[in-house]
Amino acid sequence: MKAKKRNRILLLILGLILMLLWLSPFYLMFVNAFKTKNDIFTNILGFPTEWTFDNFIQAFIDLDFANSLFNSILISLLSVGIIIIFSSMAGYALARNTSKLSAFLFMIFVAAMLIPFQSVMIPLVSIFGQVEMLNRWGLIFMYLGFGSSLSIFLYHGAMTGISKSLDEAATIDGANKWQLFWKIIFPMLKPISVTVMILNLIWIWNDYLLPSLVLSANEATIPLKMFFFFGQYTKQWHLALAGLTIAIIPVIIIYFIAQKHIIKGVSDGAVKVIPRNK
Repeated sequence: MKAKKRNRILLLILGLILMLLWLSPFYLMFVNAFKTKNDIFTNILGFPTEWTFDNFIQAFIDLDFANSLFNSILISLLSVGIIIIFSSMAGYALARNTSKLSAFLFMIFVAAMLIPFQSVMIPLVSIFGQVEMLNRWGLIFMYLGFGSSLSIFLYHGAMTGISKSLDEAATIDGANKWQLFWKIIFPMLKPISVTVMILNLIWIWNDYLLPSLVLSANEATIPLKMFFFFGQYTKQWHLALAGLTIAIIPVIIIYFIAQKHIIKGVSDGAVKVIPRNK
C-alpha cells in the first residue's frame, strides 16, 4: 500500500510539473499582453506594474481585426466543413469496400501524412498561380488536400466499429447510398467529426506559411496580420502578445466545449483501426 501511495504522489507531482510547463507559455502571453513595452523588457516573468488595456485597443486597430477575423473564420469554417464532408464519405467508401484497390488507396492516404508541405510548396503555388487560384478559394482547396489524409484515417478507423448490418437493413428498407450514409452512418460519426473539426480548425486557424504564399493583403488572416508587429529593426511584443491573446480565444472556447468528443473520437479512430484477432 505504501508503494502504491508513493507512486500516486510521484505521478501527481509529475502531472503538476507537466501542467506548469504546458501553461507557462499561456501565462507569459497573457501577463505580458497587459504590460507596456518597457515593462516587458524589465520584468518578463512578473505581473505588470500597471495593468493597461491600451495594447488590446491598438492591436485591434493595427490588425484590422474585423476584416482579418472575417477572413480567418471564412477560410477556417469552409475548409473544415469541406474536409469533414469529403473525408467522411471517403472513409466510409474505403472501409466498406474490402478490395485490394481500396486497401491500396487507404495506404496511399496514410502515407501522404508523411509528406512535408515544404517539399511541394513551390510547385503547388506555381501550378495554382497559372490557373489564377491564388486566393481564398484556392487556399481552401489546398487545405482539403493537406487535411484529408489524417481525417480519412480517423473516419476509416471509426467505420470499422460500425456494423455492416446497418447498411443491409437500411438497403432493405429502401434507402439509397446517399440516404444510408447521411441519415444513418454520418450521425453515428459525431465524435470523430468533432475531432476532425478541432484538429483541422486549430491547424488552419494558426497557419501562416501557406496563406502567406497564396493570399493578397485584403484577404489576409490573423496570423498574417500578426507579422505587422515584427519589423526589421523593432518588435512590438506588447501589441503582438495582445493580438495573440485575442486571436486564440475563439479556438480555446471551441476546444473546451468539444473536449469530451475529441478524446472519444481519437480513441475510436485510432484504436479500432487495429484489426482484431479472430
